Amino acid sequence: MRKMKEGLCLLFLFFFLAGLAGCEGGGEDASEYKIYYVNKDNTKTVAVGYEPEAEEDKELIRELLRKLVQDKKRSDYHRALPEQVKLESWKLDNSQLYLYFNSAYMEMDNVREVLCRAAIVRTLIQVEGVDCISFYVMDSPLTDAGGNLIGLMTAESFIENPGEQINTIQTASITLYFSNPKGTALIPEVQEVHYSSNISLEKLVIEQLLKGPKGNGKRSAIPEGTKLVNVSVLDGVGFVNLNEGFLSQNYEIAEPVVIYSIVNSLAELANINKVQISVNGDSQGVYREKMELSTVYERNLDYLDESVRSQETKQEDGVENVVIEEGESGD
Repeated sequence: MRKMKEGLCLLFLFFFLAGLAGCEGGGEDASEYKIYYVNKDNTKTVAVGYEPEAEEDKELIRELLRKLVQDKKRSDYHRALPEQVKLESWKLDNSQLYLYFNSAYMEMDNVREVLCRAAIVRTLIQVEGVDCISFYVMDSPLTDAGGNLIGLMTAESFIENPGEQINTIQTASITLYFSNPKGTALIPEVQEVHYSSNISLEKLVIEQLLKGPKGNGKRSAIPEGTKLVNVSVLDGVGFVNLNEGFLSQNYEIAEPVVIYSIVNSLAELANINKVQISVNGDSQGVYREKMELSTVYERNLDYLDESVRSQETKQEDGVENVVIEEGESGD
């Protein structure tokens, strides 16, 4: 009987500790509210369960804002707002929440800014009296890199990849765009790859793109020495952060061919419509002479090689043809 009681006590202690661990983790739990943070790789938001004390809307907003700016001493995620970015003031008017930040908000790189915004909106939109949220920097409405107003936001304004899944091996067929031998145009190559389910498809695409083509008659458009820092997808936009190796110029490859090799390859994925490229988190400046990094680029097939265009024309005319496959010659 004594052993049974000791066993029950140990079992109770196990479930109690497991419950504590679940409350501190970044996964899903039964908490009514969640505080959103940013993972250590700056690629997605992390939800952590939280039980607030306040009940009235404005008091609850104030409490959640305090949690958002508190440092979490965790190795796997950190607070959304960088230390230098301050929330100067806020107001709730007719279910619309206005947030006013200092000028340091505009110093964040694009990936961090979108993740920060997503974390804040997802946290505060949980308040029953908040239907939408507006961001201001000083007294001016927040704009994107192209100068367009961000406008009102809800939780549905942000689309992210799901969290890491169980590590299994999957197979995918991806279309990558490489340069032709002359460096003047793009040639697509379909690759069938086996990969871990813990790797996102967008990361897989960039990694395979950096490895170069498998078939003949093509060459990598991206400068040698380029490495992927991180890649994320939010609201249909793929944010690609490359290291300084990307700035090593290979003038044998035309400038647009380099950019659209990345853009077109990612735009083949169902969850990506546009792409923005940055170097070590910096999206300011111009790549070579005219391709601005601050631009959010859309898929562009104008740079396809003439041989590929002729194949497409034949297919449209009803002439049976074979798509360039892995290992085929593209001369």
